[in-house]
Amino acid sequence: MKVEKKVVRVRDVMTDEFAIIDGLITVQDALSVFQQQNSEVLIINKRNPDDEYGLLLLSDVAKNVVAKDRSPERVNVYEVMAKPVVSVDPEMDIRYCSRLFENFGLAHAPVIKDGKVLGVVSYSGIVLKGVLGV
Repeated sequence: MKVEKKVVRVRDVMTDEFAIIDGLITVQDALSVFQQQNSEVLIINKRNPDDEYGLLLLSDVAKNVVAKDRSPERVNVYEVMAKPVVSVDPEMDIRYCSRLFENFGLAHAPVIKDGKVLGVVSYSGIVLKGVLGV
């Protein structure tokens, strides 16, 4: 008798606690949002219907602001964010999401359905919630 293995989907492991910010705000203001949200990633909103979402990671700030000795008060988010970003569907199997992350060198991705951001998926969510069930 074969035991059916339950498919763990991105929607099961994503976090729905995220912030969407404007790309025109300063990195200093974005850092305040990072602190308030206790997050490692912020989603940058579309400027119009034909635009795409962006992502800002703390590592982007470290590499493009801190390491280059730039002032967070004088750098706008759009200067250091990633855009466009690879997004994932909430119904994707986490095994494929992990492979996608590996293939594209990602650690985070917005979860988007019908053009709306539902959450953010990360390696930590995939492993801790998907594998360990935490």
